[in-house]
Amino acid sequence: MNLLVKLIPLLLMTLILSACSSLGIAGKEVTIGGKTFTEQYLLTEMTGFLLKEEGFKVNQMSNLGSSVLRSALENGQVDMMWEYTGTALITYMGEEVISDPEAAFQKVKEIDASNGIHWMNMSNVNNTYALAVTSEKSKELELQSISDLAEYIKKNPGKLTIAANAEFAHRPDGLKGVEHTYGFEFGANQVIQMDAGLTQRALDNEQVDVSVALETDATVKQYDLVILEDDKQFFPPYRAAVSINQEIVKKYPEIEEITAKLAEKLDSDIMRSLNYRVDIDGESVSVVAYEWLVENGLLKE
Repeated sequence: MNLLVKLIPLLLMTLILSACSSLGIAGKEVTIGGKTFTEQYLLTEMTGFLLKEEGFKVNQMSNLGSSVLRSALENGQVDMMWEYTGTALITYMGEEVISDPEAAFQKVKEIDASNGIHWMNMSNVNNTYALAVTSEKSKELELQSISDLAEYIKKNPGKLTIAANAEFAHRPDGLKGVEHTYGFEFGANQVIQMDAGLTQRALDNEQVDVSVALETDATVKQYDLVILEDDKQFFPPYRAAVSINQEIVKKYPEIEEITAKLAEKLDSDIMRSLNYRVDIDGESVSVVAYEWLVENGLLKE
């Protein structure tokens, strides 16, 4: 019954907005693309709600892989999407890592201008790698940053273990790079390799002391983990920002202001909580997106 009560206003709003859109208010229409994980479903859905309220007919192309979605944006099948600065800079553009978030954003914006793609409204959602420990371990060993972890390991070699997937364990921009940047090293027997989806569970079960994580992952909240501050900014920023076809933003310049309202409100902690509601509590993406927009004054109930 509780879910039904939540769904009724959402369904009414969707019907009203769909009706308005189908009438072609001002003839405005846009296609939003999204990737294959919860955070992207939420960002796409929230953006869709906001644009519909402003009279747009919104089409969604969700559940696409990164490379496929990027191609769809480049060839005009998709008009806009939420993309990550690190993904664009490193994967699509083949550039070196830029640690400063604003500098990375400006670089991808500059490069993509020649591809007919405009970047705008970088948020504080940072879907980057991180190292995590349990809250109990953080208090016990006084670990708040990766520098704290490095100092502890140097004084207590062989004491701590880390869970990491095979790729992260061996990549120079993964664990090896962290160890080099911070001046410490896990012993070969202290690196426990496992599938990425199991690392936080292993940490919660006290099978390991440290885990690789993603900043916005719902399991960080689920297991009450502490993300260690990357105080030397080793991990590249993966800030979510709007990536949009230049012709579309010229045609509908109001999209920048509409999506700015969302970008200004979101950060990694909020995104993690929203992901948690979907991934752990099992709530609908549409319900979570709609309720959060209403609660934060971005959408009328």
